[in-house]
Amino acid sequence: MASSTGEARRIILDLLRAAGARAVIKSKCMTSEEIHLNAAMEADGYGVVESDLGEFIQQLRGEPPYHFVFPCMHVRRGEISDLFTRHLGSPPTDDPEELTMIARRHMRRLYVEADVGITGANFLVAETGQISITENEGNARLTAGLPRVHIALAGIEKVVERLDDLAVLLPMLATAGTGQPLTCYNTLYSGPRRPGECDGPEEMHVVLLDNRRTAILADPEQRDSLHCIRCGACLNVCPIFKNVGGFTYGTTYQGPIGSVITPHLRGLADWNHLSGASSLCGACTDACPVRIDIHHHLLHNRRNAARCAPHRWERLGHRLFAFVAARPWLFALAGRVGRLTLPVAKWLRPPLLAQWLDSRDLPPAPRHSFRSQWSFRGRRS
Repeated sequence: MASSTGEARRIILDLLRAAGARAVIKSKCMTSEEIHLNAAMEADGYGVVESDLGEFIQQLRGEPPYHFVFPCMHVRRGEISDLFTRHLGSPPTDDPEELTMIARRHMRRLYVEADVGITGANFLVAETGQISITENEGNARLTAGLPRVHIALAGIEKVVERLDDLAVLLPMLATAGTGQPLTCYNTLYSGPRRPGECDGPEEMHVVLLDNRRTAILADPEQRDSLHCIRCGACLNVCPIFKNVGGFTYGTTYQGPIGSVITPHLRGLADWNHLSGASSLCGACTDACPVRIDIHHHLLHNRRNAARCAPHRWERLGHRLFAFVAARPWLFALAGRVGRLTLPVAKWLRPPLLAQWLDSRDLPPAPRHSFRSQWSFRGRRS
């Protein structure tokens, strides 16, 4: 059991040293991204390769996952071909099947050579002590079964009470995540190889990560956010995610659910801006298969951030906005002033706006406010 990201890294590095490992193969595990495990292993001298195709592509590109179900959804097949030609020496091709086979041929040797395989876990079954892994490629099975040592890393929120719960959760995860009735591979692991068995690891270790999850569990208002099964359905319907992309969030868990849980996992003072980057349209809540009230949690985070603003200027800003927003005439006046001064502000680049403009284009101000357009529409009808 690891209480923090640092402790989880130390536990896994100790297991690698005890196993005398040199090469590590790893299947897709967002919890490992949360604790920055790959960087820690590479800094300690271990070679680590991602075996999930999307994660492997992102690793070769030197980028984090763009989406926690579809890590390289933003990369075109021509870019993948160029990447494989540069790193694997393969001939150029635009055929998706051939690109997949190139990665597969490269991986087969790595599975055999790896001393340790690291996986995540979609669910942990308390009744039987098993871990459940869902996948479409079969790479997690090879990662868990071929190396001498298998290490599974998972957050404590992945624990379910009974084996029967998987009858609901596995089809739900497949349908919400990828639109399938059931994923291609659903595997339960009970432990290392037993006497008389011909395959499987000699050792198996399960590392459970807390990292402030118990604090979320203790909060009646926020605890249902731990029900997330990481299907990515909320990302797929979110208009903000569609427009800004996964890298913009700057954190492991993107999209609406990431904006809910990241401030709790990494600190509200530093990450409260994620909860503000939402239109509150409610599409995420409608799409969530486990009924997390996501857009209300974003409102809770905004409220809590306003209460514990790190410095007086931010607190003053919240109070000023509340004062203006509560007075329609003043809000309309502020809008008119903003439309007039925006071009000047873009030219002068004051400090706060300059930081925004370093990475984004500021769209031109609309000629008319929504209020005036709505009023004009009413007169016409």
